[in-house]
Amino acid sequence: MNVIVDFTDETESITKLQQDLVEKIILKTLEIEQLSGELEVSVTVVNEQRIQEINKEYRDKDQPTDVISFALNEQGEEEPEFTKLEGMPNILGDIIISSAHIKRQAEEYGHSFERELGFLTVHGVLHLLGYDHMTEADEKEMFSKQEDILAAYGLTR
Repeated sequence: MNVIVDFTDETESITKLQQDLVEKIILKTLEIEQLSGELEVSVTVVNEQRIQEINKEYRDKDQPTDVISFALNEQGEEEPEFTKLEGMPNILGDIIISSAHIKRQAEEYGHSFERELGFLTVHGVLHLLGYDHMTEADEKEMFSKQEDILAAYGLTR
């Protein structure tokens, strides 16, 4: 598996080590989910105002949020189908993370900035892969999977 992570930090608040963490967490998540081939994920860290604008424009919710994912492989009720053009990586989608939320939620939950950054990254990737938390059962499955991935990476609370 070869994974390209297109990382942009619009806030200039993420260190190189933290960016490396994002890339490694994405790789671990895709490995655990048993994806293969050439894959690409885009991650952008933005400020609270920008994520609120995105949330309003695309989700019709005029409030900031911690992470938003835009899957390029649309998922329905069926198993995810990942399509790929010959010679091109499978572009899974975009993850937008609020830097203000990383800091605030890390403090609120009593863990490190890196742990929260890792959590939001895994959460975003799982959304790209078709996981959701609209029902109690789906939420339990997704959040359990997130914790398992973070533990496998060694990033626990």
